[in-house]
Amino acid sequence: MLPRPCRVRRPDDFRRILRRGRKAGRRRLSVHVLTGDDDGSRAGFVVGRTVGGSVERHRVTRRLRHLVGERLAGLPDGTALVVRAHPAAAGSSSAELGADLDAALRRLGFTPDPRPAECPGPAVVGSG
Repeated sequence: MLPRPCRVRRPDDFRRILRRGRKAGRRRLSVHVLTGDDDGSRAGFVVGRTVGGSVERHRVTRRLRHLVGERLAGLPDGTALVVRAHPAAAGSSSAELGADLDAALRRLGFTPDPRPAECPGPAVVGSG
């Protein structure tokens, strides 16, 4: 799961990334990227009803969250992503989704670097 500071959560942020960011589409998903974000590297997900029922949508979201979480640390600081799932994502394996994600990131000029790492976002002060 992505830590809270690594998530795009506000509707205004989603709109800004989708409208002003660059886009690369694949069969199973589209990736919108906006660089120069003030809040550190973050990711959000759009999985609509066309993907399937609630269970299928949540399954696709979990897979995408895991895949993006592995790649977020390899992206430049200040990169904001929105990954939009297409209906073909419903019947896809994690490997197929990962291949499409990597291809979309390469097309946008990023080198996908899957590695488990902490969120590269701004420091979080926790209670202690």
